[in-house]
Amino acid sequence: MNKQIIKTAFITGGAKGIGLATAKAFISEGIRVCIVDIDENEGEKIQAAFGNKLLFIYADVSKTDEVQWAVNKCIEHFGRIDYLINNAGIQRYSNALNCTEEEWDLVMNVNLKSYFLCTKYCLPHIQASGGGCIVNVASVQSFVATANAVHYVTAKTALLGFTRSVAVDFAPAVRCIAVCPGTVYTPMVLDSWALASDPLLIEQESINMHLVKRVAQPSEIADLVVYLCSPKAGFITGQSFRIDGGIGVGIPGSVKDDQKKKINGIALK
Repeated sequence: MNKQIIKTAFITGGAKGIGLATAKAFISEGIRVCIVDIDENEGEKIQAAFGNKLLFIYADVSKTDEVQWAVNKCIEHFGRIDYLINNAGIQRYSNALNCTEEEWDLVMNVNLKSYFLCTKYCLPHIQASGGGCIVNVASVQSFVATANAVHYVTAKTALLGFTRSVAVDFAPAVRCIAVCPGTVYTPMVLDSWALASDPLLIEQESINMHLVKRVAQPSEIADLVVYLCSPKAGFITGQSFRIDGGIGVGIPGSVKDDQKKKINGIALK
């Protein structure tokens, strides 16, 4: 009788927000999870809650030696890696004039370089397991930009090219896909709102930006990630999926319905 293979997902930034929701979603599907994060307190709580289904590793995924160590520890513990979810991220606020070189490097290292490093060191193990899937958590800001987020927008946009390149280079055994959320109720988003003089106003503005007039829950993003890793999505690779509540789909305007009836042939370029 063949022993049943239990697959393993390696998730960065897995101690909270989308990463934690994705870990829970994978576990509910019978997949073991290794979460990597620098939040040791939360990581240890999660480890205790899920027991042998989950391994928490404290590591900074923007540093080569720590990524290598984390991947090796995952292999020692679970014996394989089938799915890589690059999710670690930070947010800072600057434009091209006032952004310091140090802040630029920090955001790019966490939001882009870490994706490269984790892919580089997880890929051989994904290949050895017979193939699998890499999901890069990008952003709606891979397509549109908010003010004063030059490094964040740049890193998230670059992830789309990185996703395509990995998909091309390692097909057919390894699929690579980008997921691009809109605003999500995560600790990072809540912390950014808290910086405003009126956090409730900022929250309402965020809600209004989405056609669905709400902000996403982390579990909604997690469900898409797990689906994309599943055999049901086996014909999908190299693509970027916006799960953004419709941000940027409509063009704001003040023309009312009764006025629209009187206007013919409007062209928007």
